[in-house]
Amino acid sequence: MKKPFLKSLTVALGVAFAAGAAWAEVKVGVNVSATGPAASLGIPEKNTIELMPKEIAGEQITYIVLDDASDTTTAVKNTRKFITEDNVDLVMGSTITPNSLAMIDVVAEAKVPMISFAASNRIVEPVDAKRYWVFKTPQNDHQMSTAIVEHMVDSGVKTVGFIGFADAYGEGWFQNFSEVAEARRLKIIANERYNRTDTSVTGQVLKLVQANPDAILIAGSGTPAALPQKTLKERGYRGKIYQTHGVANNEFLRVCGKDCEGIFLPAGPVLVAEQLPADHPVKASAMEYVQAYESKYGKGSVSTFGGHAWDAGKLLAAALPEALKKAKPGTPEFRVALRDALENVKDVAGAHGIFNMSKDDHLGLDQRARVMVQIQNGTWKYVK
Repeated sequence: MKKPFLKSLTVALGVAFAAGAAWAEVKVGVNVSATGPAASLGIPEKNTIELMPKEIAGEQITYIVLDDASDTTTAVKNTRKFITEDNVDLVMGSTITPNSLAMIDVVAEAKVPMISFAASNRIVEPVDAKRYWVFKTPQNDHQMSTAIVEHMVDSGVKTVGFIGFADAYGEGWFQNFSEVAEARRLKIIANERYNRTDTSVTGQVLKLVQANPDAILIAGSGTPAALPQKTLKERGYRGKIYQTHGVANNEFLRVCGKDCEGIFLPAGPVLVAEQLPADHPVKASAMEYVQAYESKYGKGSVSTFGGHAWDAGKLLAAALPEALKKAKPGTPEFRVALRDALENVKDVAGAHGIFNMSKDDHLGLDQRARVMVQIQNGTWKYVK
Protein backbone atom coordinates (compact mmCIF):
# COMPACT_ATOMS: atom_id res chain seq x y z
CA MET A 1 0.00 0.00 0.00
CA LYS A 2 2.90 2.34 0.71
CA LYS A 3 4.43 2.14 -2.75
CA PRO A 4 1.32 3.39 -4.64
CA PHE A 5 0.99 6.15 -2.04
CA LEU A 6 4.64 7.22 -2.49
CA LYS A 7 4.25 7.08 -6.26
CA SER A 8 1.15 9.28 -6.07
CA LEU A 9 2.95 11.68 -3.75
CA THR A 10 5.89 11.87 -6.12
CA VAL A 11 3.63 12.61 -9.08
CA ALA A 12 1.76 15.25 -7.08
CA LEU A 13 5.01 16.94 -6.06
CA GLY A 14 6.20 16.82 -9.65
CA VAL A 15 3.03 18.50 -10.85
CA ALA A 16 3.29 21.08 -8.10
CA PHE A 17 6.93 21.75 -8.97
CA ALA A 18 6.08 22.14 -12.65
CA ALA A 19 3.26 24.54 -11.82
CA GLY A 20 5.59 26.51 -9.57
CA ALA A 21 8.23 26.68 -12.29
CA ALA A 22 5.67 27.94 -14.79
CA TRP A 23 4.40 30.47 -12.28
CA ALA A 24 7.94 31.76 -11.74
CA GLU A 25 8.45 32.44 -15.45
CA VAL A 26 9.50 36.03 -16.25
CA LYS A 27 7.19 37.54 -18.85
CA VAL A 28 8.19 40.53 -20.98
CA GLY A 29 5.67 42.34 -23.17
CA VAL A 30 7.37 43.92 -26.18
CA ASN A 31 5.49 46.56 -28.16
CA VAL A 32 7.13 47.63 -31.46
CA SER A 33 6.14 49.59 -34.56
CA ALA A 34 6.82 46.83 -37.06
CA THR A 35 4.39 48.27 -39.62
CA GLY A 36 3.29 51.79 -40.51
CA PRO A 37 5.52 54.86 -40.98
CA ALA A 38 8.01 53.71 -38.32
CA ALA A 39 8.40 50.16 -39.67
CA SER A 40 12.04 50.67 -40.67
CA LEU A 41 12.75 51.32 -36.99
CA GLY A 42 10.48 48.68 -35.48
CA ILE A 43 11.46 45.73 -37.68
CA PRO A 44 15.10 45.57 -36.50
CA GLU A 45 13.83 45.89 -32.92
CA LYS A 46 11.48 42.97 -33.45
CA ASN A 47 14.30 40.99 -35.05
CA THR A 48 16.56 41.71 -32.09
CA ILE A 49 14.08 40.24 -29.60
CA GLU A 50 14.81 36.85 -31.18
CA LEU A 51 18.47 37.26 -30.17
CA MET A 52 17.73 37.94 -26.51
CA PRO A 53 18.43 35.32 -23.84
CA LYS A 54 15.61 32.90 -23.10
CA GLU A 55 17.01 32.23 -19.64
CA ILE A 56 18.58 34.62 -17.13
CA ALA A 57 19.74 33.69 -13.64
CA GLY A 58 18.06 30.30 -13.98
CA GLU A 59 14.66 31.77 -14.86
CA GLN A 60 12.86 31.24 -18.16
CA ILE A 61 12.22 34.50 -20.04
CA THR A 62 9.16 34.67 -22.31
CA TYR A 63 8.86 37.57 -24.76
CA ILE A 64 5.37 38.43 -25.98
CA VAL A 65 5.73 40.66 -29.06
CA LEU A 66 2.94 42.83 -30.48
CA ASP A 67 2.93 45.35 -33.33
CA ASP A 68 1.35 48.75 -32.69
CA ALA A 69 1.50 49.69 -36.42
CA SER A 70 3.05 53.08 -35.49
CA ASP A 71 -0.32 54.01 -33.93
CA THR A 72 -0.66 55.55 -30.48
CA THR A 73 -4.06 54.04 -29.69
CA THR A 74 -2.86 50.55 -30.61
CA ALA A 75 0.25 51.01 -28.46
CA VAL A 76 -1.95 51.73 -25.44
CA LYS A 77 -4.23 48.79 -26.27
CA ASN A 78 -1.25 46.43 -26.54
CA THR A 79 0.17 47.65 -23.24
CA ARG A 80 -3.12 47.05 -21.45
CA LYS A 81 -3.25 43.54 -22.90
CA PHE A 82 0.26 42.78 -21.65
CA ILE A 83 -0.74 43.82 -18.14
CA THR A 84 -4.31 42.56 -17.78
CA GLU A 85 -4.19 39.38 -19.87
CA ASP A 86 -0.53 38.30 -19.98
CA ASN A 87 0.45 39.42 -16.48
CA VAL A 88 3.88 40.63 -17.65
CA ASP A 89 6.65 41.66 -15.28
CA LEU A 90 8.17 44.18 -17.69
CA VAL A 91 7.05 46.16 -20.74
CA MET A 92 9.52 47.06 -23.52
CA GLY A 93 8.85 49.65 -26.24
CA SER A 94 7.45 51.33 -28.07
CA THR A 95 9.55 52.26 -31.06
CA ILE A 96 8.53 55.91 -31.37
CA THR A 97 8.13 58.79 -28.94
CA PRO A 98 4.36 59.48 -29.21
CA ASN A 99 3.51 55.84 -28.56
CA SER A 100 5.95 55.55 -25.66
CA LEU A 101 4.56 58.70 -24.04
CA ALA A 102 1.02 57.30 -24.36
CA MET A 103 2.07 54.05 -22.66
CA ILE A 104 3.40 55.76 -19.53
CA ASP A 105 0.01 56.26 -17.87
CA VAL A 106 -0.83 52.58 -18.34
CA VAL A 107 2.33 51.13 -16.82
CA ALA A 108 2.40 53.69 -14.01
CA GLU A 109 -1.18 52.89 -13.01
CA ALA A 110 -0.43 49.16 -13.00
CA LYS A 111 3.01 49.62 -11.40
CA VAL A 112 4.81 47.66 -14.07
CA PRO A 113 8.32 48.79 -15.11
CA MET A 114 8.87 49.82 -18.74
CA ILE A 115 11.96 50.26 -20.93
CA SER A 116 11.26 52.42 -23.98
CA PHE A 117 13.07 52.15 -27.32
CA ALA A 118 12.20 55.79 -28.20
CA ALA A 119 14.46 58.81 -27.93
CA SER A 120 12.71 61.83 -26.40
CA ASN A 121 13.97 62.87 -22.97
CA ARG A 122 10.32 63.59 -22.10
CA ILE A 123 9.81 59.84 -21.74
CA VAL A 124 11.97 59.74 -18.61
CA GLU A 125 12.24 63.37 -17.51
CA PRO A 126 11.43 64.49 -14.95
CA VAL A 127 11.38 61.32 -12.86
CA ASP A 128 7.98 62.03 -11.34
CA ALA A 129 5.38 59.64 -9.91
CA LYS A 130 4.60 58.22 -13.36
CA ARG A 131 8.09 58.17 -14.86
CA TYR A 132 9.25 56.46 -11.69
CA TRP A 133 8.32 53.26 -13.57
CA VAL A 134 9.87 54.18 -16.92
CA PHE A 135 13.38 53.79 -18.35
CA LYS A 136 14.75 54.09 -21.89
CA THR A 137 17.78 53.09 -23.92
CA PRO A 138 18.16 55.65 -26.79
CA GLN A 139 20.32 58.71 -26.25
CA ASN A 140 18.49 61.87 -25.21
CA ASP A 141 17.70 64.50 -27.81
CA HIS A 142 19.72 66.98 -25.75
CA GLN A 143 22.86 64.84 -25.97
CA MET A 144 22.50 64.52 -29.73
CA SER A 145 21.58 68.19 -30.14
CA THR A 146 24.83 69.10 -28.42
CA ALA A 147 26.81 66.95 -30.86
CA ILE A 148 25.10 68.60 -33.85
CA VAL A 149 25.59 72.14 -32.55
CA GLU A 150 29.25 71.49 -31.79
CA HIS A 151 29.76 70.25 -35.35
CA MET A 152 27.88 73.23 -36.79
CA VAL A 153 29.93 75.73 -34.81
CA ASP A 154 33.19 74.03 -35.75
CA SER A 155 32.07 74.17 -39.41
CA GLY A 156 31.38 77.91 -39.33
CA VAL A 157 27.59 77.73 -39.33
CA LYS A 158 25.90 80.91 -38.04
CA THR A 159 22.25 80.52 -39.08
CA VAL A 160 20.04 77.41 -39.04
CA GLY A 161 16.72 76.30 -40.46
CA PHE A 162 14.64 73.60 -38.75
CA ILE A 163 12.00 71.21 -40.06
CA GLY A 164 10.65 68.39 -37.91
CA PHE A 165 7.71 66.06 -37.34
CA ALA A 166 4.52 67.72 -36.15
CA ASP A 167 4.42 65.50 -33.07
CA ALA A 168 6.26 64.93 -29.79
CA TYR A 169 9.44 63.86 -31.58
CA GLY A 170 9.73 67.04 -33.63
CA GLU A 171 8.69 69.32 -30.78
CA GLY A 172 11.11 67.68 -28.36
CA TRP A 173 13.93 68.07 -30.83
CA PHE A 174 13.16 71.73 -31.48
CA GLN A 175 13.07 72.48 -27.77
CA ASN A 176 16.38 70.78 -27.08
CA PHE A 177 18.16 71.95 -30.21
CA SER A 178 17.04 75.57 -29.82
CA GLU A 179 18.30 75.66 -26.22
CA VAL A 180 21.74 74.36 -27.17
CA ALA A 181 21.87 76.53 -30.31
CA GLU A 182 21.06 79.67 -28.35
CA ALA A 183 23.81 78.90 -25.84
CA ARG A 184 26.30 78.63 -28.71
CA ARG A 185 24.93 81.73 -30.48
CA LEU A 186 23.47 79.93 -33.47
CA LYS A 187 20.44 81.75 -34.84
CA ILE A 188 17.39 79.72 -35.95
CA ILE A 189 15.86 81.75 -38.79
CA ALA A 190 13.21 79.28 -40.06
CA ASN A 191 11.07 76.69 -38.28
CA GLU A 192 8.73 74.28 -40.08
CA ARG A 193 6.73 71.08 -39.36
CA TYR A 194 5.30 68.16 -41.34
CA ASN A 195 3.43 64.91 -40.62
CA ARG A 196 5.00 61.46 -40.79
CA THR A 197 2.48 60.41 -43.43
CA ASP A 198 2.81 63.51 -45.65
CA THR A 199 3.68 62.96 -49.31
CA SER A 200 4.81 66.54 -49.98
CA VAL A 201 6.67 69.21 -48.01
CA THR A 202 7.20 71.63 -50.88
CA GLY A 203 5.62 74.58 -49.07
CA GLN A 204 7.75 74.15 -45.99
CA VAL A 205 10.93 73.62 -47.97
CA LEU A 206 10.36 76.73 -50.11
CA LYS A 207 10.19 78.79 -46.91
CA LEU A 208 13.44 77.22 -45.69
CA VAL A 209 15.22 77.83 -48.99
CA GLN A 210 13.98 81.44 -49.09
CA ALA A 211 15.40 82.03 -45.60
CA ASN A 212 18.75 80.68 -46.89
CA PRO A 213 20.29 79.46 -43.61
CA ASP A 214 23.86 78.15 -43.48
CA ALA A 215 22.54 74.74 -42.39
CA ILE A 216 19.22 72.92 -41.95
CA LEU A 217 18.35 70.30 -39.33
CA ILE A 218 15.70 67.74 -40.24
CA ALA A 219 14.15 66.30 -37.05
CA GLY A 220 12.45 63.18 -38.36
CA SER A 221 12.93 59.45 -38.00
CA GLY A 222 12.90 56.47 -40.30
CA THR A 223 12.09 56.74 -43.99
CA PRO A 224 9.68 59.72 -43.59
CA ALA A 225 12.77 61.83 -42.79
CA ALA A 226 13.91 61.37 -46.39
CA LEU A 227 11.06 63.50 -47.79
CA PRO A 228 12.35 66.96 -46.73
CA GLN A 229 15.90 65.86 -47.52
CA LYS A 230 15.02 64.99 -51.12
CA THR A 231 12.86 68.10 -51.52
CA LEU A 232 15.65 70.36 -50.31
CA LYS A 233 17.94 68.89 -52.94
CA GLU A 234 15.27 69.27 -55.62
CA ARG A 235 14.85 72.94 -54.74
CA GLY A 236 18.56 73.61 -54.98
CA TYR A 237 19.51 74.14 -51.35
CA ARG A 238 23.31 74.08 -51.11
CA GLY A 239 23.97 74.55 -47.41
CA LYS A 240 24.84 71.83 -44.90
CA ILE A 241 22.07 69.39 -43.99
CA TYR A 242 21.88 67.51 -40.69
CA GLN A 243 19.59 64.68 -39.63
CA THR A 244 18.95 63.18 -36.18
CA HIS A 245 19.86 59.71 -34.95
CA GLY A 246 16.30 58.76 -35.89
CA VAL A 247 17.45 57.94 -39.45
CA ALA A 248 20.36 55.65 -38.63
CA ASN A 249 19.31 52.57 -40.60
CA ASN A 250 19.91 51.19 -44.07
CA GLU A 251 16.29 51.58 -45.16
CA PHE A 252 16.69 55.35 -44.86
CA LEU A 253 19.80 55.16 -47.04
CA ARG A 254 17.88 53.16 -49.64
CA VAL A 255 14.90 55.51 -49.78
CA CYS A 256 16.93 58.72 -49.67
CA GLY A 257 19.56 57.53 -52.16
CA LYS A 258 21.98 60.05 -53.66
CA ASP A 259 20.06 62.96 -52.13
CA CYS A 260 21.53 62.06 -48.73
CA GLU A 261 25.14 62.20 -49.85
CA GLY A 262 27.24 64.34 -47.52
CA ILE A 263 24.74 64.88 -44.70
CA PHE A 264 25.79 64.70 -41.06
CA LEU A 265 24.07 63.12 -38.07
CA PRO A 266 24.84 62.03 -34.52
CA ALA A 267 24.47 58.31 -33.84
CA GLY A 268 25.17 55.61 -31.32
CA PRO A 269 28.63 54.02 -31.68
CA VAL A 270 27.05 50.76 -32.89
CA LEU A 271 26.32 52.31 -36.30
CA VAL A 272 30.03 52.54 -37.11
CA ALA A 273 31.36 50.02 -34.59
CA GLU A 274 33.95 48.50 -36.92
CA GLN A 275 35.36 51.96 -37.73
CA LEU A 276 35.84 53.00 -34.12
CA PRO A 277 39.38 53.14 -32.72
CA ALA A 278 40.39 50.08 -30.72
CA ASP A 279 40.39 52.04 -27.46
CA HIS A 280 36.86 53.40 -27.84
CA PRO A 281 35.01 52.46 -24.61
CA VAL A 282 31.94 51.13 -26.44
CA LYS A 283 33.59 49.32 -29.36
CA ALA A 284 33.69 45.85 -27.79
CA SER A 285 30.07 45.87 -26.56
CA ALA A 286 28.84 47.41 -29.81
CA MET A 287 30.62 44.75 -31.85
CA GLU A 288 28.99 42.04 -29.72
CA TYR A 289 25.60 43.18 -30.98
CA VAL A 290 26.74 43.70 -34.57
CA GLN A 291 28.11 40.18 -34.75
CA ALA A 292 25.03 38.64 -33.12
CA TYR A 293 22.61 40.46 -35.44
CA GLU A 294 24.55 40.03 -38.67
CA SER A 295 25.17 36.35 -38.04
CA LYS A 296 21.40 35.85 -38.20
CA TYR A 297 20.23 38.55 -40.62
CA GLY A 298 23.23 39.10 -42.90
CA LYS A 299 26.23 41.36 -43.33
CA GLY A 300 25.38 45.05 -43.19
CA SER A 301 21.88 44.47 -41.81
CA VAL A 302 22.47 46.00 -38.38
CA SER A 303 20.88 49.33 -37.39
CA THR A 304 20.94 51.53 -34.33
CA PHE A 305 17.26 50.83 -33.61
CA GLY A 306 17.76 47.14 -33.05
CA GLY A 307 20.58 48.19 -30.74
CA HIS A 308 18.09 50.01 -28.51
CA ALA A 309 16.16 46.77 -28.05
CA TRP A 310 19.41 44.87 -27.43
CA ASP A 311 20.37 47.33 -24.71
CA ALA A 312 16.98 46.87 -23.04
CA GLY A 313 17.84 43.17 -22.89
CA LYS A 314 21.21 44.01 -21.35
CA LEU A 315 19.50 46.07 -18.67
CA LEU A 316 17.09 43.23 -17.91
CA ALA A 317 19.96 40.75 -17.63
CA ALA A 318 21.76 43.05 -15.18
CA ALA A 319 18.72 43.84 -13.04
CA LEU A 320 16.98 40.46 -12.91
CA PRO A 321 19.38 38.64 -10.54
CA GLU A 322 18.94 41.40 -7.96
CA ALA A 323 15.15 41.43 -8.30
CA LEU A 324 14.98 37.65 -7.86
CA LYS A 325 16.62 37.99 -4.45
CA LYS A 326 13.55 39.85 -3.21
CA ALA A 327 10.48 38.31 -4.88
CA LYS A 328 9.11 35.78 -7.32
CA PRO A 329 8.17 36.68 -10.91
CA GLY A 330 4.49 37.26 -11.59
CA THR A 331 3.93 39.21 -8.37
CA PRO A 332 3.56 42.93 -7.62
CA GLU A 333 6.52 42.63 -5.26
CA PHE A 334 8.71 41.35 -8.07
CA ARG A 335 7.79 44.23 -10.36
CA VAL A 336 8.75 46.69 -7.65
CA ALA A 337 12.03 44.83 -7.10
CA LEU A 338 12.75 44.79 -10.83
CA ARG A 339 12.07 48.52 -11.10
CA ASP A 340 14.41 49.18 -8.18
CA ALA A 341 17.10 46.97 -9.68
CA LEU A 342 16.87 48.74 -13.06
CA GLU A 343 17.29 52.08 -11.32
CA ASN A 344 20.52 50.90 -9.73
CA VAL A 345 22.33 49.18 -12.63
CA LYS A 346 25.95 50.28 -12.99
CA ASP A 347 28.49 49.97 -15.81
CA VAL A 348 26.24 47.93 -18.09
CA ALA A 349 27.96 47.86 -21.48
CA GLY A 350 25.51 47.94 -24.39
CA ALA A 351 25.49 48.51 -28.12
CA HIS A 352 25.10 52.26 -27.66
CA GLY A 353 27.00 53.07 -24.50
CA ILE A 354 27.66 52.37 -20.84
CA PHE A 355 24.54 52.56 -18.64
CA ASN A 356 24.65 53.94 -15.10
CA MET A 357 21.10 54.53 -13.84
CA SER A 358 20.07 56.48 -10.74
CA LYS A 359 16.90 57.74 -9.10
CA ASP A 360 17.22 60.98 -11.09
CA ASP A 361 18.48 59.47 -14.35
CA HIS A 362 16.45 56.70 -16.02
CA LEU A 363 18.64 56.72 -19.15
CA GLY A 364 22.10 56.52 -17.65
CA LEU A 365 24.15 57.27 -20.76
CA ASP A 366 26.93 59.84 -21.05
CA GLN A 367 28.83 61.32 -23.98
CA ARG A 368 30.47 57.96 -24.72
CA ALA A 369 27.12 57.06 -26.28
CA ARG A 370 27.39 59.35 -29.29
CA VAL A 371 29.56 59.84 -32.37
CA MET A 372 29.21 62.03 -35.45
CA VAL A 373 28.62 60.26 -38.76
CA GLN A 374 28.53 61.39 -42.39
CA ILE A 375 26.89 59.64 -45.32
CA GLN A 376 29.57 59.02 -47.94
CA ASN A 377 29.05 56.93 -51.07
CA GLY A 378 25.80 55.60 -49.65
CA THR A 379 27.34 54.33 -46.39
CA TRP A 380 27.91 55.52 -42.82
CA LYS A 381 31.34 57.01 -42.15
CA TYR A 382 32.71 57.77 -38.69
CA VAL A 383 33.70 61.44 -38.30
CA LYS A 384 36.75 61.62 -36.06
